[in-house]
Amino acid sequence: MTDTAEQPSGSLTGAIAPYLERQPLGALLLGISSGFPFAMIGATLTTRLAQDGIDKKTVTAFTLAFLVYNLKVFWAWIVDGVRLPLLGRLGQRVSWMLLAGALVIAAVINLALVNPVDNLAGTVIAAVLVGVAGATFDIVIDAYRIESLQPYQLGVGSGMSQYGWRIGSAGAGALALVIAARHGWSAGYLACAAFALPAMITALWLGEPERHREPAARRGLGQAVRAIYGPFVEFFQRPGAVLVLLFILVHKIGDTLANLTFRLLFDDLGFSNDEIAIYDIGLGFWAYLIGIFLGGAAYARLGLKRSVLAALVLMGLSNLSFALLAAAGHSNLGMAGAIGFENAASGFGGVVVVAYFSALCNLRFTASQYALISAGASVVGRFLTGTTAGRLIEALGYVNFYLLTTLAALPGIALFWWMSRSGLVDSSIGSATDGE
Repeated sequence: MTDTAEQPSGSLTGAIAPYLERQPLGALLLGISSGFPFAMIGATLTTRLAQDGIDKKTVTAFTLAFLVYNLKVFWAWIVDGVRLPLLGRLGQRVSWMLLAGALVIAAVINLALVNPVDNLAGTVIAAVLVGVAGATFDIVIDAYRIESLQPYQLGVGSGMSQYGWRIGSAGAGALALVIAARHGWSAGYLACAAFALPAMITALWLGEPERHREPAARRGLGQAVRAIYGPFVEFFQRPGAVLVLLFILVHKIGDTLANLTFRLLFDDLGFSNDEIAIYDIGLGFWAYLIGIFLGGAAYARLGLKRSVLAALVLMGLSNLSFALLAAAGHSNLGMAGAIGFENAASGFGGVVVVAYFSALCNLRFTASQYALISAGASVVGRFLTGTTAGRLIEALGYVNFYLLTTLAALPGIALFWWMSRSGLVDSSIGSATDGE
């Protein structure tokens, strides 16, 4: 892959037209459904637990439920290769989309009906079940998106997917907060279950992806076992694959540590649910969209390598803004500035980094390989958040904690710079960029 991208047409119509094609519009709808389970066990659950008086160590330990997303690589091969009875007639990707969507709806309803105060252990189990269902949904959604998009649509499609993800996560989070303030948390979660429907409808609308490649038929136990490890063998046979995986593991440690603790900061600074909804969700949503637009423009103008490097720097610096907010105290202006910068940086990075990760996939193993990549992208940060973040905040204070998360971004920046200079970024690309 060269570090160039097709320049957009100079006219407004030419610039907008790629976003109105069926596949990018489908990516938008897929993103909506992908984003909402994350919100249900992320910021929304953190707020619910904090308002119920659960202590910080327990609240941050709940982020371990996200580790289920990082384990999805171990069952992604099932989504790639196991044909569902009855539903399988609709196609491999479509049938799994419908099943996974139904599982997510059921899991969110289950979480809605559990009371953390009366049954904390039951809440843990319910959150993990949402994680399992959401991770499976993500496996199907990512594979469907990559296989539906043509190579020239990867940048635009990644941007639209990020738009959708933000709409889904922010929309579900805002809806849950608003309804919870008036009718309780159970009602808020029940209403959000409907966010699984856009992806299910998209699969029925677009049908089975044209670029989906059926894996070779499996005859006997040996071939079935090879179907499990084959996608990973293919990935690690590429030049520099170990270093690419190392980058995937470390590039987002600081960002993940910071993001999963924001709601604790807001609660300790005394922000109300309405203030959180207005700034963290409302303003953050629009800042994220601006970041996505800038990321798409950077990808087109700068190419993949330079735009990814710029994204890594911006995402690292964005954590500094929360150190400033923690130092300033309860400040609506400070909250707006911190959230605006962080979300714009995340939107920018979401487009270009997801485009790079999508390009790493071989179309024969899309679900398995993207599951490996996306799981690795956050596993270290989520594990550290769940096991140490609460204690670090209590020991260091919020200001020093967010300064530490900024420093944690430096290894990923340095590694990607070296990979770009050495040619490893180009040599690691898979067949998702082929024009077949």
